[in-house]
Amino acid sequence: MSLLEEIEAAKNAAIERLQSATDAEALEAWRIEYLGTKGLARQIMQRLKEVPREQKPAAGKAANELKNELQDAYDKARANVATPKRAKNAIDVTLPGKRPAIGRRHPISQTIDELIEIFARMGFSVAYGPEVEDEIHNFHALNIPLAHPARDPLDNFYINPEIMLRSQTSTVQIRVMEKTPPPVRIIAPGRVYRPDTVDATHSMMFHQVEGLYVDEGVTMIDLKTSIDQFAKAYFGPDIKTRFRPSFFPFTEPSAEVDMTCPICNGDGCGVCKQTGWIELGGCGMVDPNVFESVGYDPERYTGFAFGMGIERMVMGKHGIPDLRLLFENDVRFLHQF
Repeated sequence: MSLLEEIEAAKNAAIERLQSATDAEALEAWRIEYLGTKGLARQIMQRLKEVPREQKPAAGKAANELKNELQDAYDKARANVATPKRAKNAIDVTLPGKRPAIGRRHPISQTIDELIEIFARMGFSVAYGPEVEDEIHNFHALNIPLAHPARDPLDNFYINPEIMLRSQTSTVQIRVMEKTPPPVRIIAPGRVYRPDTVDATHSMMFHQVEGLYVDEGVTMIDLKTSIDQFAKAYFGPDIKTRFRPSFFPFTEPSAEVDMTCPICNGDGCGVCKQTGWIELGGCGMVDPNVFESVGYDPERYTGFAFGMGIERMVMGKHGIPDLRLLFENDVRFLHQF
């Protein structure tokens, strides 16, 4: 049966059924079946695209006539039937639904996802570890001696003399190296805890991303290239980086990484204290003592490690002046991301 024949048959059947709709309820059911958003008239209009090109003019005309005739017949029948009172909260199920409001991912979560994606393109996989750590993984395996000020109880959250909330995600690097032979190339994003005074740039809980690459022949050039490529991928191609000599117990040589201020593009502003540079994080070549603590041969393998504050990256990229805005849960602020 052609579409034209189907239209004629459908019109006759619809008119015949309409004659038996003697009350408002039956009439409404007829309207939904034939004239509703999913009714027969709409279905026939949607099938016009299936009709051969030479038949489309006639089929389109017939479809429009069907809709108009059914609408006229319905209007006449409705005039002869008393319309029942509708409840105040009645819902027309044929209308399109209202899209519910949904939440948004926090800017820190969005940034972590973006960091993972950028480093994945550079060959890094993702590793996670516990936030409650022991001193061995948090300090000893990272070549931090007993007398080092980083171990001071006033600078850490100790649960007991041997267990603490981790102060750095470098602990994940140790756990990965303990279980995985080289080559290793991972990043470790996560929360860390330090009893800092909360202000515009400090918090007792914040997020870090640590990176580790260990293999034969890894050099400082690989480290600098990786950091520079990441900065350009995340902040923009015009960003420049520089290394300043520094000291960390778990890397040798060590460096602080600066980048041109994304707020003023290196011209100098209040955020970068008129220097044109802001600190991005610390890095260096993994100390041989760290390799020995996890069973790696320091004569055979070399590697680099880096650590960066995620909140600092969020603030730098989006021009956020106060760290506390990220944790106040003010929807007016969060809706901007």
